[in-house]
Parts: sequence; structure tokens; C-alpha cells
Amino acid sequence: MPLSQARKEEYFEKLKTYLETYSSCFVVVVDNVGSKQLQDTRKVLRGKADLLMGKNTMMRKCIRDYCDANPGTPVEKLIEECRGNVGFVFTNGDLGAIREILESNTRPAPARVGAVAPNNVIVSKGPTGCDPGQTAFFQTLQIGTKITRGQIEITNDIQLINEGEKVTASQAALLQKLSIEPFTYGLVLKSVYDNGSLFDAKVLDITDEVLTAKFGEALKKIAALSLALGVATQASVPHSIANAFKAILAVTIQLENYSFPKADMYEEYLKDPSKFGGSGGGGGGGGGGAAAAAKEEEPEEEEEADLGGGMDMFGGEEKSGDY
Repeated sequence: MPLSQARKEEYFEKLKTYLETYSSCFVVVVDNVGSKQLQDTRKVLRGKADLLMGKNTMMRKCIRDYCDANPGTPVEKLIEECRGNVGFVFTNGDLGAIREILESNTRPAPARVGAVAPNNVIVSKGPTGCDPGQTAFFQTLQIGTKITRGQIEITNDIQLINEGEKVTASQAALLQKLSIEPFTYGLVLKSVYDNGSLFDAKVLDITDEVLTAKFGEALKKIAALSLALGVATQASVPHSIANAFKAILAVTIQLENYSFPKADMYEEYLKDPSKFGGSGGGGGGGGGGAAAAAKEEEPEEEEEADLGGGMDMFGGEEKSGDY
């Protein structure tokens, strides 16, 4: 049933308000997501973000009208995103936190005939609970089975459906028999709009730690390349200064009548390295170690037990004299 003119005007006003109020939004795909799940998502996002669904033609027209009223606005980038079964999640909060909420709100779902599998489906080996009379059904799907304790048992793990394939009637029937719900559906992040920039949602996987590590690696490569070419850059200057200091220090150490304050410590070390030695064992120097080395353990004398004349091999007393 088409919306009335009043409902359309209300929808247009709401979307324009969101475009003015929020600086960021997610473009989400809502394939196979029911109205109950959308309602639950709205409840979780309440106070943090607003979820707006609608027909693509209505959303595109509303965004165009907003761009006509505000020339030069970057919101125009969202027009081409209104393709397929999509919606908008507007927010001014942390994009990472909103993303976690959206991705956590998923529901398991059975495999329906003709549906495109969003992931691989693997049926694990083990008992199925099916009676032996249904063996032919498994043979049709080329699944190895055996009869164990009056029921069919799958002998090996089997990849039943590959990602991107359509579910057949036999595959859907088997998963239903095994009470397996292989798919999970929820709001899938398609792209992100943030302060005039539109980018893929995968960019949110890049954390500060990843950026720092990548920046450090790039800095090392720039410094190495600059040193090799002999071109001074901000990355290579610290290394050039360090190399120059090493060269000056090497020359100064060989001179007898010249030195500078920074080189004094190195010259003293070369003259007497023992001054810079550690304390060794700590708290008492080496005296304790010498005393311990000087002290030798005296071997204890073995006490000979008086067996009263000795014992023979059978436990009796050994008698002296002629046998």
C-alpha cells in the first residue's frame, strides 16, 4: 500500500532533519532481516543512533532536494548508495561502538530454498538421529554414512554448501532434518559516511595501533632510502647526526691533545673499562663468593655398623673356625 502524501512529507522532513543533525551515518544492507529484528535494533540504538529505512526512490529524492537547498553539500555522495535493500544509521557518537552494536544484533536462520548462502555450511560427522530407512536421502547428497545403534551416523565432515551458492531443496531438507540453522542475518555494513567522506566499512578495522605500526615501517624505509641516496629528510636527519657523531668520536679518540666533553666518557672507558663494570652479585661484592669457594665441604666419614661378627648370605651369624 503506497504511503499517503502526509506520510511522505513526514518521512522527507525526518530524513532532512537527520541529514542536518548528524555528521556520520552507516549505510547498511538489511537482506533477510525481519521487522522484529529491526525493532530490537532500534531499541538497542536508542539514545546513541537512529535507524531509518525507506524506499530507495524516496530516499534519493529527499537527498536530492536537500542538496538543491544546500549547494555544495557532501551529502550528495549518499544518493548512489541507495541501491538494493539498504537503510541508514545516523549517529554523532563513536563509529566503532555503533558498529559493534549493529554486528552483535544477529539472528540464526534456517537455509531456505533458493537463498544465496552468505557463508560456507559444513555438516559435522556424528549421529544424526535419523532412522536407517532414510539412508537413500543421504546417498543422494553423496554423504558417507553408517548405521550405529539404530540410527544413521555421518562418517566424515562434509561441506554441504559453498559461500555464494544457492541452496537447493535437498540441502535445505537435510539441514532441517538435522535441526541446523547455518546462517545468521543482521544489518551488514556497506559503507560509512563521516564528515563529508564516504568510505568502505572495512576501514573501521584499522585501529590506532595498526596505523602506528604502519607509520613506523614507512618511516624506517624513508630513512634508509634517504641515507642511501645522501638526501637529507626529516626521517634521516637523526641517523645522519648519529653517524656524524660516531665519525667525530672515532677521530677524537685517536688524538692525544684534543677532546670534547661528550667524548671524555668514551676515552675514560677505553683507558679503564673496570670503572664502568657492574657490581656483580650485588650486596656484598665478591668477598662472599671467595669465602664460599675457600670453604670446602669435608666429606663425612661413613659409619661402619657393627654387625657382631658379620652375617652370612642367609641372614645368620657367620661362624669362625673350620667347616
